[in-house]
This record gives sequence, C-alpha cells and structure tokens, in this order.
Amino acid sequence: MKRSITIIFNTALLLSLIAGAGAAQSPYNLNFGREALVIGAGGASLVGGVLLKDQTALFTPDELARLDPSQVNSFDRGAIDNVSRHAREASDYFLNGSHVFPLLFLANQDTRRDFGKIAFLWGETLMLNGGLTFASKYAFRRPRPFVYNREIDVQYKMTVSAKTAFFSGHTSMTAANTFFAAKVFSDYFPESGWKPVVWSTAVVIPAITGYLRVRAGRHYPSDVIVGYATGALLGYFIPHLHKRPGLKDKGLELHGGLNGALLRLTF
Repeated sequence: MKRSITIIFNTALLLSLIAGAGAAQSPYNLNFGREALVIGAGGASLVGGVLLKDQTALFTPDELARLDPSQVNSFDRGAIDNVSRHAREASDYFLNGSHVFPLLFLANQDTRRDFGKIAFLWGETLMLNGGLTFASKYAFRRPRPFVYNREIDVQYKMTVSAKTAFFSGHTSMTAANTFFAAKVFSDYFPESGWKPVVWSTAVVIPAITGYLRVRAGRHYPSDVIVGYATGALLGYFIPHLHKRPGLKDKGLELHGGLNGALLRLTF
C-alpha cells in the first residue's frame, strides 16, 4: 500500500511534467563563490559527523539498565512502546522512492536540456542535508525510542545506531527530495495548473515517512518534526538561492519582520 502511494505520486509529477512541456528558460544560475560555500558547508558537516561517530561509545549493559522512560519528555514518550518492522520497511520505500522525484525532470524536454544544472543543485541539497543530519545524530547522541523499551533485546541496543535518534534522516532526506522537486517544477513552470498536486505531494510524502519512523520505534515525534523542517527548508531554499535576478517566485514564500513571520504557498 505504501509503495503504491509513492508510485501514484511519482506518476502525478511525471504527468505534470509532460503536460507542462513548452518553452521554459532556465531560472537558475551558478556562482563559483556561492557553490564553494554550499559544498564546503556540506563537506565540513559530513567530516564533522564522521569524527563524532568515531568518538561515540556503545551503550554498556549498566547504562541501559539505568535508562528510565520518565527521562523522555511527555511529548515524545509515547514512541517508546512502538515496534513495527512493517512500518520501518515502509519508511525505506518512501525514502528510496523520493529519490525518483528529481529524476523525473528528464521526462520533459526543457528540464532535460537543463538537467546538468538541476542535478548540481540537487547534489548540493543532498550533500548539505546529509551532512547536517549525520553531524546532528552524533553530536546529540540521543537514544532511539526502542532503547527504552524493556521488551527489546539488549543486543539491538548496543550499537552506534542506537544513539542516533535526533534527527530523523529518513524524514529529512525525503523532505529534501520532494520539496526540491516541487520548487524546481514551480520555477520552470510557474503558470502550471499541476502545482497544487506537486506541492501537495511534496508535503504529504515526508509527513507519512515521519509517521512511519515514529510508528516503527526508530524516532520520536520531535525527531521527525526537526528532520522534516530541515529537509524541506534545504530542498526549497537551495534552488531559491540560485534563481536568476528579476524572476518572481510564485510558489512557497517566506516573509519575516520584527513582529513575526509569514509562510505562504501560492499557486
């Protein structure tokens, strides 16, 4: 069922690209200094994550025995009792399926002609998102929910992965992929009538992925919320920062001021 939903959403984006065929000038430009900064930040966070991982010790039996579920905040505590292999496997399907979204730009003549630039921006998005996720996991070393579950065998808790709850990589990477695809689609086809479908797809898929990670006992709700926000912001703003000057953004808009902020999605 979960795989079918992903296939349906991918098909919707493919149809929208075919229907949107027409003269679409590249909305992006590349700048050496900006690309060096983004790639440098992604590389530094990845290296930092590797160094932190090497310094991460496994749980000892005594440490596991002292863990108390009451130490987990009330908002997240309900995830401790969740155990579902099917939910974990389904979340893998959503993560893997989300990588198809940007590849669908090969189906349209205009975006296919500019796919080298799209692929470069996609690579920056994945590198920065992956680096931030990896570094965060080994900087915070938050125990996964199943570590507190007394019914789970100790051997599954004595791994490095058992300390990598924050934040959810499945959710952040899925959101990065879907929001990137929706943003790029909106920039190439700003007048397309398919934009509500594309953006709805981008919002829903990582939300389902996050739910499945919580249901599987791999993450707390706060892990997936932060992962969702991180991936969505990077998926949106990496293409946005590369837009050619003078092009009006008709998709997701973020306005800030002294008295608050406004996030607006326009079609």
